[in-house]
Amino acid sequence: MDSQHWQSEGPNTGNTVIKATGGGAHKYADLFKERLGISIEKEDEMDCLVAGANFLLKAIRHEAFTHMEGQKGFVQIDQNDLFPYLLVNIGSGVSIIKVDGDGQFERVSGTNVGGGTYWGLGRLLTKCKSFDELLELSQRGDNRTIDMLVGDIYGGMDYSKIGLSASTIASSFGKAISENKELEDYRPEDISLSLLRMISYNIGQISYLNALRFGLKRIFFGGFFIRGHAYTMDTISFAVQFWSKGQAQAMFLRHEGFLGALGAFMSYEKHGLDDLMVHQLVERFPMGAPYIGGNVRGPPLGDLNEKISWMEKFVMKGTEITAPVPMSPPGTTGLGGFEVPSSKGDALRPDASNLNVGVLHLVPSLEVFPLLADPKTYEPNTIDLSDHGELEYWFTVLSEHMPGLVDRAVASEGGTDDAKRRGDAFARAFSAHLTRLMEEPAAYGKLGLANLLELREECLREFHFLDAYRSIKQRENEASLAVLPDLLLELDSMDEETRLLTLIEGVLAANIFDWGSRACVDLYHKGTIIEIYRMSRNKMQRPWRVDDFDIFKERMLGSAEKKPHSYKRALLFVDNSGADIVLGMLPLARELLRRGTEVVLVANSLPALNDVTALELPDIVAEAAKHCDILRGAAEAGCLLVDAMINIQDSPRESSLSVPLMVVENGCGSPCIDLRQVSSELAAAAKDADLIILEGMGRALHTNFNAKFKCDALKLAMVKNQRLAAKLINGNLYDCVCRFEAAN
Repeated sequence: MDSQHWQSEGPNTGNTVIKATGGGAHKYADLFKERLGISIEKEDEMDCLVAGANFLLKAIRHEAFTHMEGQKGFVQIDQNDLFPYLLVNIGSGVSIIKVDGDGQFERVSGTNVGGGTYWGLGRLLTKCKSFDELLELSQRGDNRTIDMLVGDIYGGMDYSKIGLSASTIASSFGKAISENKELEDYRPEDISLSLLRMISYNIGQISYLNALRFGLKRIFFGGFFIRGHAYTMDTISFAVQFWSKGQAQAMFLRHEGFLGALGAFMSYEKHGLDDLMVHQLVERFPMGAPYIGGNVRGPPLGDLNEKISWMEKFVMKGTEITAPVPMSPPGTTGLGGFEVPSSKGDALRPDASNLNVGVLHLVPSLEVFPLLADPKTYEPNTIDLSDHGELEYWFTVLSEHMPGLVDRAVASEGGTDDAKRRGDAFARAFSAHLTRLMEEPAAYGKLGLANLLELREECLREFHFLDAYRSIKQRENEASLAVLPDLLLELDSMDEETRLLTLIEGVLAANIFDWGSRACVDLYHKGTIIEIYRMSRNKMQRPWRVDDFDIFKERMLGSAEKKPHSYKRALLFVDNSGADIVLGMLPLARELLRRGTEVVLVANSLPALNDVTALELPDIVAEAAKHCDILRGAAEAGCLLVDAMINIQDSPRESSLSVPLMVVENGCGSPCIDLRQVSSELAAAAKDADLIILEGMGRALHTNFNAKFKCDALKLAMVKNQRLAAKLINGNLYDCVCRFEAAN
């Protein structure tokens, strides 16, 4: 069936209705009704195609990419500068559409030489039984045995006068004219490749000429013909680059085969089904395709692009992987010691095929962090995983960390047989993801370390491990709270300058407690949490590897030439539970409160390793407040915001909100944070903030080390990975970072 479709339960009826577009919507409508009792509601194919493309380009980050010489280059499209563009949809034939806006488009050209031509001729010439078989053949082909090249005409020479190289195809299938051969004398692989190049080059040329005709620079290619096939994309890209002399680029869509399906879903808006319950997707999409499921009641569909966010996640189809995973023998290449499926050569094993679902989550409360200096150029990830060496190293780190993580996860569920099965399933699932990404790093879009860590946490949640470090966090919180009163007495005995330095030293020392670091986990076997904290503080010798403390001190306390700066509101992005929050960040928050600054403690929405969450933080603050009048007074002045459902003084969105101390969730469930997608509560709290403090490796080093803000920013972390220390700050393990950047 050529049509692409979404299924819903129509409002106020028990009938099953499928929204469908494409030729199959008409061809098979009666058959669906007769055999399955399903009604098909037909939607205009071109309307759906354009609506789907517009949706993807607006809603999904890094949906568009270029492809040259086998390399993907992701392109971030500004949705405010999207139109006009040329959409080339390559199905059986080719439609070329000039898109001027939502619902504003015109089919300006096309050609009957498209994917159907390739498959039809290929089937006649090679006897292939499927489109994919034909594509696979082309990967082993050599078109020079069939195509006549410029060099064949000019004795191996270029025709440089008119800009043609010797390897340029002068005539597709041209050598067959002069050679005394029959069809069976040519290899099917060579025929398939020659045919693919002929059709792809012509589509690229026709597309560019139409772009030139309308003065368009952006050309997006989509449709069933492409199918993510690298050589097809390279050929189209080469044609556009060649004919435009490098002035235009071919761009492709990660979900190119599903534009019509998405457009059919979007068509519910015009039928007034604003309170649609999306029931399930009839067709299971392959890797990276959009799937909206699980009884998600969305907002009015007319607001899909304007008032909600979409977050793409890659999870399993369910929890089918439940059998124990055999450990790989010593010396094998199983990541982290777990057997993993291969996606090369043979077909994927059944458990690997369970990876083949990408999920689009409706997330109404995510927004761009308003204090980013330039959201368009913001890149959260510090480490570039397009470097194969970096990719391999961090995959190894994650793999080596996995057995310990599985043990913690299983223990958090009481060590039951069911927990052990789910732990094994998680290990297999995440290993399969890593294997897939090692082979194809761009399989899920632009890959960064933050994405990898988020994927790991999503896999844990998929197998119902909601908080693997819950008991560890509770134990470390209790131990730290027990010594907090002594620390506060020590701080209060100091003069202002000494106290500020001691506070920053305390944050850096306490940041050593990180269960995501192998080096730090090894430390836990050498002493108690308090002993390690004191040892860490005692070794705090300046200058630190990155040391802007004196600049920050002058900003806070003033100097002979400058008055002290009085901050109105500070956002403190906190990291780990235990000593990190209790003995590090809370005393710093207390100092800011003492100076009249409103303090917003920003914590994870969901658990990740031993990071403190927004749900846990109010209880920690309440316990700490028992030993501190400043914290107690600030907490009693207003209630603590825990999540989006709890309001402070009627509404957390009010710009007049003024609470001395509050907790806000960040909208994240990872050790890192991407500030392009934060909770609306955090975005609201940030509007009056003039100081940001990012603490911890994940938030201040792995991500956001190079981020620029509209307000003052202090980045604090202890480096707990030797490779990161060397690469980022030319330093060593346990070096400290105190980076202060004043507002521009």
